[in-house]
Amino acid sequence: MKQLLLASLMGSAIALATSAMAAGTDLQALEKAARAEGTVNSVGMPDSWANWKDTWNDLNTKYGLKHTDTDMSSAQEIAKFAAEKDNATADIGDVGAAFGPIAVQQGVTQPYKPSTWEQIPSWAKDKDGHWMLAYTGSIAFIVNKQLVKDIPHSWADLKNGKYRVAIGDVSAAAQAVNGVLAAAIANGGDEKNIQPGLDFFAAIAEQGRLSLSNPNIQTLEKGEVEVGVVWDFNGLSYRDQIDPSRFEVLIPSDGSVISGYTTIINKYAKNPNAAKLAREYILSDAGQINLAKGNARPIRAEHLTLPAEVKAKLLPNEQYAKVQPIKDAAAWEATSKALPQLWQENVIINME
Repeated sequence: MKQLLLASLMGSAIALATSAMAAGTDLQALEKAARAEGTVNSVGMPDSWANWKDTWNDLNTKYGLKHTDTDMSSAQEIAKFAAEKDNATADIGDVGAAFGPIAVQQGVTQPYKPSTWEQIPSWAKDKDGHWMLAYTGSIAFIVNKQLVKDIPHSWADLKNGKYRVAIGDVSAAAQAVNGVLAAAIANGGDEKNIQPGLDFFAAIAEQGRLSLSNPNIQTLEKGEVEVGVVWDFNGLSYRDQIDPSRFEVLIPSDGSVISGYTTIINKYAKNPNAAKLAREYILSDAGQINLAKGNARPIRAEHLTLPAEVKAKLLPNEQYAKVQPIKDAAAWEATSKALPQLWQENVIINME
């Protein structure tokens, strides 16, 4: 355990090898194999999301790995792995927590336990190492203060407002799916009972206030989004990248959900060792701090000392008073699968 706690702050090969001895993993051999591959191709891990940029830069600087990313939703990533098989163009992806078990069920992943495995909570990982959360996020609002003068601080405020609300693609994106769950939680529902969330957005749709825009950095910068339902780390990153004075990011005071994202390594990856080394780095101290710099909350937070300037960028802890984790993973997995159809039947129909 002492060796595990010494796991690379700077991500160097020497420190990685030290932690690997404790975990029974030969990271020197892994690094050599990854360097020989020379490339890691990701999906759903763009530079602007949770500060992936710094991790890709580090992997290039330290291990010579070139990188490309194609941004897509969790469902699209899994579908891509399944469709391409031996013609794989992606090595690793980042999907919402509910999609990790789905990817395993579809047989498109391969396991890899990083040397920091024991420091990842049991609720946040697959026992065989097919998936493990690297960071958590809570559903938040991002409000364009130039377009919205009466800023909503709760779901109740959102329902009674006059502004348009953008949640994104509930049929495919984990962020949007969890946005519906957060609305359900605030209105008496949970992962077993998503109907209050559907009813909430149905009412918004009936008022003509549901926007089909995806609340991302491009649409926010163009002024296409008045209020977006996003992960806290995305909202904070978008705000800081565009103009901190232009946006307010907050956790709704009447309830929200905390979940997370996991890497999945493609079973058919052309560069499997580079993908495994990328996961190793993402779960190291340096990789975890990179995520925190992107306003995400690292899964190994209890074992980290975040730089003061990084910690100061996160939202105040008191905003998370009514944020709750998913309590029944099996129920939420079933609900997540059914949600795209339920969304069409309960919400989208009200826009027509």
